[in-house]
Amino acid sequence: MSIFHELAKKPWLAESENADSLQEQGAFFLPAGKVGLRVFLVVVTVIFTLLVIAYADRTTFSTWRPMPEPWVLWLNTALLIMSSFAMQWARNSARSDHMKGVRDGLLWGGVLTLAFLAGQLFVWQQLVDLGYYATSNSANAFFFLLTAIHGLHMLGGLVAWLRSVFRLSHSSTVSDVRLSVELCTSYWHYLLLIWLVLFGLLLIS
Repeated sequence: MSIFHELAKKPWLAESENADSLQEQGAFFLPAGKVGLRVFLVVVTVIFTLLVIAYADRTTFSTWRPMPEPWVLWLNTALLIMSSFAMQWARNSARSDHMKGVRDGLLWGGVLTLAFLAGQLFVWQQLVDLGYYATSNSANAFFFLLTAIHGLHMLGGLVAWLRSVFRLSHSSTVSDVRLSVELCTSYWHYLLLIWLVLFGLLLIS
């Protein structure tokens, strides 16, 4: 009788049940937010890679006229680095269930990011006042294009940041915002890396 019982078993169902059990225990579980962010970052990486390749190729043309690098760009870079550190502070605080650290880290991260974007707009205005229009030279066009696309991605990050701040203000536990804080922090680190690459490219061209 036991032989027929063994033969009647459906091993694929047992494997499925085991997989579900492991997933519930967190062995193979990956939040949809993390998957979505990774896919999005792959797409963004492809876009910026193509832009960097096009930029590097265009610098070989005889008509290329490099733009000056305003000192404000250095200040903006420092602001973005500090904002990334602030977001990391928020993530570390979230992992240790420290509500005040999460709140302070998020607020400083957002404020410093807004200061970075304001600084970028100031650089644009400064260059336009000096006569460096996007239509006058391909180097100018690339500068405005690269900084604009990076700035738009930062603005998109601020939308997610606002949602995290709103959720935190209506939550009594850090666990409710831990995932969103981790995703925002990863995104900030990524955009900082992208900016450092772009800034280095602008300096050496």
